[in-house]
This record gives sequence, C-alpha cells and structure tokens, in this order.
Amino acid sequence: MNSLVARITNVPVDGRQSETALTVARGTMRLLLSLGFSCVSELPLPSGRRADLVALDSSGEIWIVEIKSSVADFRADQKWMDYRMHCDRLFFATTLDVPCEIFPQDTGLIVADGFGGQVVCEAPEHRLAAATRKAMMLRIAQCASLRLQSLIDPQGPYEGSF
Repeated sequence: MNSLVARITNVPVDGRQSETALTVARGTMRLLLSLGFSCVSELPLPSGRRADLVALDSSGEIWIVEIKSSVADFRADQKWMDYRMHCDRLFFATTLDVPCEIFPQDTGLIVADGFGGQVVCEAPEHRLAAATRKAMMLRIAQCASLRLQSLIDPQGPYEGSF
C-alpha cells in the first residue's frame, strides 16, 4: 500500500496549469473535502469541454469549479458558460490577488491558497435533470476509477481514456 500512496502523491502534472492555478486547485479541493465533496480534476465533459474541478457529495449534488489565476485568465476564457448544463452549482476559484468583482454574480466564488479556501459567495442552485445527473455521476466514477487503476498499473492501456 505504501508504494501506491507514494505514486498517488507524486502524480505528474500535465503542464497546462500555472503554478498559481495548481495552488488554487489544491486549496479548493481541501475546502470541498471539508464540505463533504470528493473531487476529480480536469474532467472531460459530454460537451467536449474539460472542467477544472468537478465535485460530488454523498447526496449526488454536483459542483463544477472553474479556476482563474488572474484577470487575464478570466477575460481570455469564456467557455465556462457551457459548464452550467453539467452541474447543480457553478463556482469560480481564485486567489486573494484577483479582484472578486470581475466574476459573474450568478456564479459562486471561492478564494483559495495552497492550504485551503473559503466560499466567498454561494452559487445559485440549478438542479440537473435526473438523466444528466446519472450521466455525470457515471463519468466522474469512471474517470476516478481509471485514474486509480492507472496508478496501480502504469503500463496499462489507458491512453486517452481519462
């Protein structure tokens, strides 16, 4: 088991995220865990987009968190609007250095650092249809399972699966 834990804690970064984004993601995931959510990062969605964090709680509620490391990052990326159709609540997560006023008022806001985070603004709820919820829960479960399996069997046939 110790070798598996060592592999889990040394998962290579894919290189798309800045150091700031990775730090915000870590703190946000810690916050979400404290709120009863389990997270999958960089989850491919049915729309073809890739969500930064998708969180699932024991009641089946699904949150998506879009991480923005700077004002320029927020202004350059407007694909987050598509994420609403895949979650019950949509949040942004950022650092203390990014002004909160730039984020849309109809989304939630999390401010985080590498050690944790805080929900600054609650996200309005827009409940998923049952079929969409089931599809998202299966997607989350399959992705998480494949990632764990690939840690146990790194030479397995997983390319592009998750």
